[in-house]
Amino acid sequence: MNSWCAFRRVETGVGNLYEVNPSLWVSTTVETDYPPLPRSGLHFDAAVIGGGIAGLTTALLLKRAGLRVALIEARRIASGATGYTTAKITSLHGLTYARLLKEQGEDKAGQYAQASQAAVEQIASFVAEDGIDCSFGRLPALTYTEDPDRVSDIDAEVEAARKLGLPATLTTTTDLPYEVRAAILFDNQAQFHPRRYALGLAELIEGNGSRVFEETRALEIDLEKGRSVVRTEHGELTADHVVQATHLPFHDPAALFAKAAPSRSYCLAVQVEGPVPQAMYLSADNPVRSLRPHREGDTDFLLVGGEGHKVGQGDFTTTRYAKLEAWVRDRFNVRSVDFRWSAQDYMPADDVPYIGRLSPRSDRLYVATGFKKWGMTSGTAAGMILRDLIVNQPNRWIDVFDASRLDLGPSASKLIKENANVAKHFLSDRLSALVAPDIDSLKPGEGAIARAGREKVAAYREVGGMMKAVSPTCTHMGCVVSFNDAEETWDCPCHGSRFDTDGNVIEGPAVKPLHPVEVRLEAVISPPAQGASVHKRR
Repeated sequence: MNSWCAFRRVETGVGNLYEVNPSLWVSTTVETDYPPLPRSGLHFDAAVIGGGIAGLTTALLLKRAGLRVALIEARRIASGATGYTTAKITSLHGLTYARLLKEQGEDKAGQYAQASQAAVEQIASFVAEDGIDCSFGRLPALTYTEDPDRVSDIDAEVEAARKLGLPATLTTTTDLPYEVRAAILFDNQAQFHPRRYALGLAELIEGNGSRVFEETRALEIDLEKGRSVVRTEHGELTADHVVQATHLPFHDPAALFAKAAPSRSYCLAVQVEGPVPQAMYLSADNPVRSLRPHREGDTDFLLVGGEGHKVGQGDFTTTRYAKLEAWVRDRFNVRSVDFRWSAQDYMPADDVPYIGRLSPRSDRLYVATGFKKWGMTSGTAAGMILRDLIVNQPNRWIDVFDASRLDLGPSASKLIKENANVAKHFLSDRLSALVAPDIDSLKPGEGAIARAGREKVAAYREVGGMMKAVSPTCTHMGCVVSFNDAEETWDCPCHGSRFDTDGNVIEGPAVKPLHPVEVRLEAVISPPAQGASVHKRR
């Protein structure tokens, strides 16, 4: 195959699982079929909302601590960020530790380091002890620079990581086909097939009084006296403790939506001539590039990631894939580009995830979010921390990840900047909508905020010519959505909610769909001829 197009609708496994560009992980696994919540009135010791790695790990650890747990997933297990990650299991998080030492101090920076390294070993333990078949393998992780002016940054990171007890070494030797000036190397890290791992965790959760409920969107959490009520689209259940592991919490009294910015990034799985590098790499330079190997059956893939940007903002998203492909073809002899996909995560203002009690006044409501693209380890560490908090046992990492923390120190200016960006889009996108194109002008494959008579709608004309129109107002906090041409979705530029072209929620914090709008078309546009190119625009 010479083009990613041939793999857009992979026939093996689960297919798209809500995305038009299914990941390699999604395309090589079967779809789960756990039932929705069957009725109201069920009670559990703990309810965990969210079926990604953080929710699954939390639920399994709580079950093994003796609790009856309900895991509630709005769609299917590992259909969100966990199913679209690059799946690096490492405590090397780019250039993190020198900055943490400076801004958080040695004690808290050490907590972050210890939690991240412990998460690597927790995953390894689950795989080995529970026999999870997920292509788990040990290999080194490196963060490198090609810029001589940034060698000092690598040196500082090596020194900081060593001070915190991490397995860091300085090197200039790699198996990349291009020269690097310096790199920090962590040995004995790991990678895996994230969706196979996630499905393995789900199997271990189900049974003995614990349940996994899919296709059950949680809508509200009510902390009534003596119990917590989780209201879903299928009824409600009660629990002594509730964990939100939903990317960004929808029940958010701590206003974490204002403390974490949504970022989307892109990945290709390619085949190359010659050997695939056998380590996990991340560039410290811009544009950031992520590399790692993966063997699927008899095929060796090179995964290439990067092109991050704030959700719903920036240029056409199709150009992000084009830039990644151009880069990898410049550096490697590429035979084929077999899969492409994108994912998003939340970037905390002070570079530390929010894990723990959502409010210091409540010991019944917990959260895990803001993994800054290191969700395999941070999500696993979250499960370990939340388990300890809920069963009331000591955890030495709680302070640095405290979800209710208010003092962001040197990062306060970043928080102000991010919220100014949100306010700008809240206003400017409404002004832009005043000069929106007429809905009749949209060609097959195009989506835009458009005029339908006197109304502004989020309109998408399918390749076959049919028009879909929904409200352009995000149901989370009222921002105007933007069309993502690569994924054919409506994305909120303020807090990262995503909707399909029918208005259904793909990713929160929104829990309600965009309202459908009936429109009358004055013009009928024929679909493009077979083989013709389709240009999509915002």
